[in-house]
Amino acid sequence: MRTFRTLFLVISCMLLWAKPTHAQNAGGVKVQNLPNFDLRRFHFGFLLSYNTSDFYIRKDPQAPFRDSLMVLDHLKQPGFNLGIVASLNINDNLSLRFLPTLSFQERLLQYKFLKPDDKVVFFQKPVESTYLEFPFHLKLRSDRINNFAAYLISGAKVSIDMATQKDVNQALDDEVVIKLQKYDYSVDVGGGVDFFLPYFKFGVELKTGIGIPNLLIDDETRFSAPVGSLRSKVWVLTFTFEG
Repeated sequence: MRTFRTLFLVISCMLLWAKPTHAQNAGGVKVQNLPNFDLRRFHFGFLLSYNTSDFYIRKDPQAPFRDSLMVLDHLKQPGFNLGIVASLNINDNLSLRFLPTLSFQERLLQYKFLKPDDKVVFFQKPVESTYLEFPFHLKLRSDRINNFAAYLISGAKVSIDMATQKDVNQALDDEVVIKLQKYDYSVDVGGGVDFFLPYFKFGVELKTGIGIPNLLIDDETRFSAPVGSLRSKVWVLTFTFEG
């Protein structure tokens, strides 16, 4: 939540700085900001995002017969993204966007095991990733109404996990980590709104990313063995700034 509040304060300050002193001219006619913005073929900017990441998890159906696992649960956790926006206008309503992004994500797996003495033991395993992401999105935008336009997006994304877990001691339960594949591929869908301000275009966008491959590396620990597959799932609230 602290990350979200920080982002909110930064966005609010920038919008207050960019707010025009007169929304209307003396004749009462709405002023159109950046009237030539859509005439340019290329646009560049940056983005700030708040994400909540999770897993689509499929349990191994044979796990209850092999181990003492009673419960396996997964919880989404907050994170944030920083990235660059590069946009190519194909026509007035369609554009292709490339958004190289650094994404900090965390998920939490909770385990409940039954010990031979009938006592219950709990484990929480945070799964942290630092992704270098390369999304390509098609953006379908409505016609501009004064200083406002709505849009939909869809596309694909390649993600490279820059964090490494190779030196972790997997012999001790408290130090065992859930290892993930380095590369992930996902589909993104979502939508948002663009606001044309006096000095830049500000966008607010909500999208979800759905992972395709199984990310789990099964190293035969008591924490990976009960899992059949882990696929990524993330919701992202993004603020874009384009000049």
